[in-house]
Amino acid sequence: MSMNFLARMRGSPFAFPLATLAAVAMLIISETSYQQASSTFEKLGEQGRARTAIQGLWRSLTDAETGQRGYLITGRKEYLSPYEAGKVEAAATLSFLESYYGGEPYTAKLVGQVRNATQAKLSELAETIELRNNGRPGAWQDLMLSNIGQEQMETVRSVSKALLQFETDRVAVARATVTQALGLNRVGVGAMTALSLLALFMYLRQTTALVVQREEKNRVVKAERDQLELEITRRTEQLTELTRHLQGVREDERAHLARELHDELGALLTSAKLDVARLKSRLGSMTPEVAERVQHLTESLNSGIALKRRIIEDLRPSSLSNLGLVAALDILITEWSARTDIAVETELKPVRLPASGELTVYRLVQEALTNVSKYAKATRVQVRLVAQDAVVRVAVRDNGIGFDPDKPRASTHGLLGMRYRLETEGGRLRLHSQPGQGTVIEAEIPEAQSTDGAPADEAIGAQLEPRAA
Repeated sequence: MSMNFLARMRGSPFAFPLATLAAVAMLIISETSYQQASSTFEKLGEQGRARTAIQGLWRSLTDAETGQRGYLITGRKEYLSPYEAGKVEAAATLSFLESYYGGEPYTAKLVGQVRNATQAKLSELAETIELRNNGRPGAWQDLMLSNIGQEQMETVRSVSKALLQFETDRVAVARATVTQALGLNRVGVGAMTALSLLALFMYLRQTTALVVQREEKNRVVKAERDQLELEITRRTEQLTELTRHLQGVREDERAHLARELHDELGALLTSAKLDVARLKSRLGSMTPEVAERVQHLTESLNSGIALKRRIIEDLRPSSLSNLGLVAALDILITEWSARTDIAVETELKPVRLPASGELTVYRLVQEALTNVSKYAKATRVQVRLVAQDAVVRVAVRDNGIGFDPDKPRASTHGLLGMRYRLETEGGRLRLHSQPGQGTVIEAEIPEAQSTDGAPADEAIGAQLEPRAA
């Protein structure tokens, strides 16, 4: 039964509050016992003073009687000093006893008897001295030899014994009270100590259980976090691979479309231009209206051929595969500056990148310039391409109106696509902008390692030197 109770207590949420309440109750009992014991000790002190006063009264009367008899026998005045001191001490003692015992009828009656007997004894002593002083030796001797003084002393002695017995009984009761209070305090302290140990045991047990539970939760959370990180890593790799695949498919489709435009549409436009040239040579002299129409047709064909060439370059820049990255960027920047009338400062150094990396850098600069022309309202642009510490660094800076990168914008999809495209190449993209402070787009891509250890300019080939567009 007791084991089951302890088991229930250990598992109960009310165990610790109950133990605390019991400890507080024991503390109250202990404090009450202490106060009671202190009060009892104070009473014992007063009772001790009362016992001393009762015994002192008898001693004072004895001293007074001794001094009185010495004076009567010798007639010397110095024997009156003990007599006078005894009278004063007896009077003071009677006053104390009356104030101490005045609240109880039984003791007040005894104190009254003591006062009467004491006063009678002191009167008898004073009368004999008076008779001695008046020169009546026979009278004071007869009074001294009578039994009046002895009867008064016996009365004082018997009443004093009764008071002492009364005080003895009260002391016994007080001692019993103190013993009981100390015993109760001892039991209370023991019970409080036991309950405190039980509460400590329960607290430590609950703390241990909480620690074990927390460790188990941490283990589960860590396992779930590790599993989630693995899943995120796997999904990221899948998304990266998918992005790389989609970018490859997109560029392949662009290349295919560029070839179709170059082969089919280019052949059609070229054939039409040749036919116009033949018609023009065979017609000979033409009226002004016909000449104007032929000239307009020729210009339209030339514009179509230029548009076809520009579209092909946007889809798949032939300069990138034929001339290299630096030349392709130089041509792109020059044409963009002429079209937008925005000054561009360039710093283009030869770098070593795979074909996909060169295309990524080209598309990044192309997307950045497109955004500048659409949104930046800039008057000056800086484009930088360098290789440093085996990393190719690309930066496009403008002095436009800028924007807050933390605010969502519908026009950031192009840069977001370039960010993922750079990540597929092992690079990263950083964007810095503030309203009114312009915008800086920076990218880093690991530089390709040459298999034969040749320098970058030799591995890539001759490229155009950087210049201001």
